[in-house]
Amino acid sequence: MQDVFTGQPTCIRGRALPGAAECAALQDDHERRLEALARLGAAAEECGLRADSDRDLVLLADDEVSLLESAGGAWTELGAAIHGFRARLRLCRLEDFGFPAGVEHPLEERNPRLHYLHSGVEASAFVAVEDGSVYKFFLPREEKRVGSVFGFRAGDEVALHAEAELGGYRGLLEKLLLIQALGGMATEVVGITVEGILVAKQVLGEPLPQGADTSRSLPPGLIEIPSRFLRANRDHPRLFFLRGEPWLVADLHARNFVRGADGGLRVIDLVAAPWPAASHPTDPLMIEWLERVRQDPAAGALRQARDEEL
Repeated sequence: MQDVFTGQPTCIRGRALPGAAECAALQDDHERRLEALARLGAAAEECGLRADSDRDLVLLADDEVSLLESAGGAWTELGAAIHGFRARLRLCRLEDFGFPAGVEHPLEERNPRLHYLHSGVEASAFVAVEDGSVYKFFLPREEKRVGSVFGFRAGDEVALHAEAELGGYRGLLEKLLLIQALGGMATEVVGITVEGILVAKQVLGEPLPQGADTSRSLPPGLIEIPSRFLRANRDHPRLFFLRGEPWLVADLHARNFVRGADGGLRVIDLVAAPWPAASHPTDPLMIEWLERVRQDPAAGALRQARDEEL
């Protein structure tokens, strides 16, 4: 199939759920995109550019990229890294999706090809008239930041406090990868506009009733975190291991779930971050627990004590 707006290959159309092989390919695509972004960041650092300037780098005009490539040495590698990343995150225009050009707030204008669905803190969602798929537009916010991630700080009564804060493109792309890895609603990255708006595409599902209890419907693979180790300002914080690496995943409330065409509940959004490494103050008991739950997800906070007894 071809995407109705970009003409690029797609496996998402309306409410139809992609098969296992297609979902695996989507996850691989998310992972390769993050690898390309890491290469871009490393190349920028070699050239003495700020590591958090990837937004500006991926939006450089073609003639500017050509100038970089002709400079030789590390600058040539930077130009190649930009091209590599753009192959995984294509540049596009809001007009490609039916939004008017030359207006101050194009997403607020009537669009005959996309019907408005809802808006959140991070993105505005629309349903395509032609194929019924969901398109999400993640708008840059303060200081060109986009999306949300968790920031960590050491606590007094608990080992760590996690608070949601403004993120960047890496955190946003990691979130989309985690949704896919958790068996959430199939999600593609369509492209990024010249304004820095990242466009993603999801299968359409039925929303849950406002305030519905999702605590018993969380995706498999999520591990409950003992309260002595973490407090987070988002619903249902859980630990998740992806390829052996720990992540904090949360914000799993009713608005971030939908019911798919097969009747199953699937995550469509979340807030996440890699579990903090040694650069953050940590509790030796928590470090030991992390190693045990890596092997046994049911392991308690202490070796011979149940969590409810702590």
